[in-house]
Amino acid sequence: MPDSTPDKDAAATRLALALTRLRARLREESGRDSTGLSISQLSILQRVRRDGPATAASLAAAEHVSQQAIAQSVVPLKSAGLVRSRPDPKDGRKALISITDAGLSLRESIIASRNSWLSRAVDSTIDSQEQAALDKAIELLERLADADT
Repeated sequence: MPDSTPDKDAAATRLALALTRLRARLREESGRDSTGLSISQLSILQRVRRDGPATAASLAAAEHVSQQAIAQSVVPLKSAGLVRSRPDPKDGRKALISITDAGLSLRESIIASRNSWLSRAVDSTIDSQEQAALDKAIELLERLADADT
């Protein structure tokens, strides 16, 4: 069992709250809320943009949700012209979901808005002496995100 102390518990709580607040702020600043798309739908767009066409089953596994949840998220994405599906050439019973040019444009716009705000926020709140600490913190956060405990 991991060693748990009040200091570690307090740090975990502070980290969780800070990440929640930062995620909400990034969502707000990216204009993502104005798209009308859910976090799940945007995550699907990101995944098929990054990884290429995928089946509902592979998306469900990657997103840690049911295939039904993926199906419910994909319908409005298709209706909006952000994704398309075509038969899987390896198994015609399955469909491959891929991002469209409109989906790529939307995703890139969201990323650009988010990154622009974050860059300005870093420039205005992190001085040059703190930059190394920020780089180390990012490295630590990446390790935490990959932790398999």
